[in-house]
Amino acid sequence: METELKTPPEQPQAIAADQLTQTLGVDPATGLTDDEARQRLAKDGPNALPDAERESWVTILARQFKGVIVWVLVGAAVVSFAFGDTVEGFAIVIVLLINAITGFVLELNARQSMDSLRKMDVSPARVLRGGQVREISSEELTVGDVLLVEAGEVVGADANLFDFNQLEVDESALTGESLPASKNTEMPPADAPLGDQHNRLFKGTAVTAGNGRAVITGIGQQTELGKVAKLVEGAEKSATPLDEKLDSLAKVLIWIVAGLAGLFLVLGLIRGEEVKQLLQTAVALAIAAIPEGMSVVATIALAYGMLRLAEQKVIVKRLSSVETLGGTNVIFTDKTGTLTQNRIDVQTVQLPDDRADIRPDANAGTLAITNGEPGIVDKETYKMLVRVSILCNNAEFHPHQDTREVGDPLEVALLKFAYGSAIDPDAVRKQFPRQTEKAFSSDTRVMGTLHQADGHQFAAVKGAVEEILTRCPAMDEPERAEQQAVSEKMAADGLRTLAFAYRDIPDKAGDDFADHDLIYTGLIGFLDPPRLEVAPALDACRQAGIKVIMVTGDHPETALTIARQVHLIQEGEAVALTGRDLKPLDQESDQDKEKVMQCRVFARVSPGQKLDLIDRYQQQGDVVGMTGDGVNDAPALKKSDIGIAMGMRGSQVAVEAADMVLKDDLFTSIVTGISQGRVIFENIRKFVMFLISCNLSEILVVTVAGILNMGNPLLPLQILFINIITDVFPALALGVGRDNRELMKQPPRDPKTPLMTTRDWRVAAVYALVMAGAVLGVYIYGTRQLGLSQPAGNTITFYSLALAQILHVFNLYSGEGRPSFRMMVDNEITRNRFVWIATTFCILVLVLTYYVPFLREALSLQPLSISALELIVLAGIVPLLVLQTVRKLTGWGAP
Repeated sequence: METELKTPPEQPQAIAADQLTQTLGVDPATGLTDDEARQRLAKDGPNALPDAERESWVTILARQFKGVIVWVLVGAAVVSFAFGDTVEGFAIVIVLLINAITGFVLELNARQSMDSLRKMDVSPARVLRGGQVREISSEELTVGDVLLVEAGEVVGADANLFDFNQLEVDESALTGESLPASKNTEMPPADAPLGDQHNRLFKGTAVTAGNGRAVITGIGQQTELGKVAKLVEGAEKSATPLDEKLDSLAKVLIWIVAGLAGLFLVLGLIRGEEVKQLLQTAVALAIAAIPEGMSVVATIALAYGMLRLAEQKVIVKRLSSVETLGGTNVIFTDKTGTLTQNRIDVQTVQLPDDRADIRPDANAGTLAITNGEPGIVDKETYKMLVRVSILCNNAEFHPHQDTREVGDPLEVALLKFAYGSAIDPDAVRKQFPRQTEKAFSSDTRVMGTLHQADGHQFAAVKGAVEEILTRCPAMDEPERAEQQAVSEKMAADGLRTLAFAYRDIPDKAGDDFADHDLIYTGLIGFLDPPRLEVAPALDACRQAGIKVIMVTGDHPETALTIARQVHLIQEGEAVALTGRDLKPLDQESDQDKEKVMQCRVFARVSPGQKLDLIDRYQQQGDVVGMTGDGVNDAPALKKSDIGIAMGMRGSQVAVEAADMVLKDDLFTSIVTGISQGRVIFENIRKFVMFLISCNLSEILVVTVAGILNMGNPLLPLQILFINIITDVFPALALGVGRDNRELMKQPPRDPKTPLMTTRDWRVAAVYALVMAGAVLGVYIYGTRQLGLSQPAGNTITFYSLALAQILHVFNLYSGEGRPSFRMMVDNEITRNRFVWIATTFCILVLVLTYYVPFLREALSLQPLSISALELIVLAGIVPLLVLQTVRKLTGWGAP
């Protein structure tokens, strides 16, 4: 007979354990029966997350054929084949294939083939079925199962606790909190964030101490981990800025082609020219207008930057992400594991009469006093504090062994503190062997251990400050108030505090040895320390005009403390907005919006709220980067323009969602990436300027000759050859240049700024006019004065234009104002060895086209006289000399 299937409540944290088990129809003493479990599994399905959708190789290959330029070239190839110009058609196809294969191979190699969410599901689970403990696959867990957990296990599903013993769970991957969460059965408010739901266990988190029993309330996509997976799947990635800019540029060129083709069509029909000749001219114009090599060069420039970043332990998954990083002007960063080291250290020691901020080095056995008197370590009260922290401690830490750390992170930190104070915990424990322990509980909030000493017993006690102080009768009220105030100040500074006390017991101790007559020995404050390299990296971001914002699930006091230590905010700033402060966009006032946009620290923020914050900045046109390492960061990593995951500490979920992975987990690598991205974008801007000016010169040559009815000075295949060979290689040399030392001292470029500004178009037009003028002058002189035939005129135009464009690369060095002679000969262009290699190679190719019969015939080239060859050299050099002279005299013409 089938039992009625129960539905879990929407807010299980707000329901008492006995009421929840009744609602779910389960006896906590025996668990579900096998039949009940089978029925629920049949209804709800397995406790598994769906496979993350993975791009197929076909999708990656198809993406390489996106873009307006690609389709214009496809159209030009079709027209060429239709009219029997198979050489031109195949040449265009080869260009398209080179671009596609280059991008495809690099993206395929860079792809991280991980199914990380499912990897978090493979651990076994222990449940109570029919009154017996069973070990089953976590996929077989179902709603209503009684789940048993203990230290070292991964929680298999979301569940509510009804029994616990010193249970602590590491939830940092889900909530962003550094410290393990202490678990109990107390009900939080219904709207409590995940980090404050202490009566719940969450799928994918790790039990670090104690044990407990809980009833499962959510499986698969019903879990908090499943909700994060849905957010990752639903977070849409917008087109990259470079993709958009290249497409916009292509559209401008297409309008130019359309206008000129229309003009030629009208003029040709008026003149009575053949349709085939008109279409051939249109194809020539299309080939002249579209920089065929632009996509190839952009791909290779990005790939070169990608490989250069890989050498510095920065892995970029997609080519366009390199450029996107360079344009980033806002970075959202997680705290735990990104700005901090994701470990707990002793930060502050407060004795009854002294205080110091410290930095212990357990490996070296030294202790740095960062604030306070060095003599504090010689005080007997300090040594007693260290002794108590060693004895009232269940952790193990051995600096020079493979198994270094075992136990609660706070207790491990205390042992590191002891080693740093040059006190050996093993020796202390041997001197004071333990007899019994009074375990910590949420009721007493105190832990005590009893030890055998010489002729007496010694009690070591630690716990909440207020609990310890009330058990120390020797302290008067003003002293207690002073220590309580110190503790509150430390908590306000983001530190987690523990108080320590001891007691010498001459006679046999009773069970209440930790409850009275204690001697207070001090307070210790703990903090997840900031990474040492972060502060200089954030200073570099500030100099580069990049706004960095912390978004964390941790407490606001802790977030503010870390923010100050890493120079994210100044000492006077004390505002952190929490998730409860963030209202839905449609309910915000203008004042609320201003407060959010000015805030630099957000705490207790859910994964969904991180998405909303990123969306706010993207809507106002910012290019947003997001760093993180936890499961809770994954949706924001995917939503941002450039998601940056930590490769060493990062969860595989985060790495899967990110565009870029830092193999060394160093925040400085982000600055390296931004710098590299800016250099690449500047290089791309320069080679686009180079290609556009070269293509405009070709358009002018063909257009002016056509309007003046001087014949066709260039054949389509000749233009295509120039664009592919003599344009691409100098452009490629510009694209892989490294030398630009001032970019990280400038604010980020406005993402709304097009790749070619109005000023850039003017400069490119002047470049083109000078080159076209020289080439047309040679064409006219050769055909009119030297009596060259049309094929010979085509030949002299071909070589003149090719040489002028090759040498044009030396016009594209940076620098405002009138250049010095030294700058004209010693700049980032002349220092770029690839430029010299490219220009030499292109000149050699031109020589080969003249002397190799096969090439000469394919390009319809003719032998020329010495005087014609001299004209070619003159037409190639004159534009460079003219443009350099103008720039030297007027300061106008910088790219």
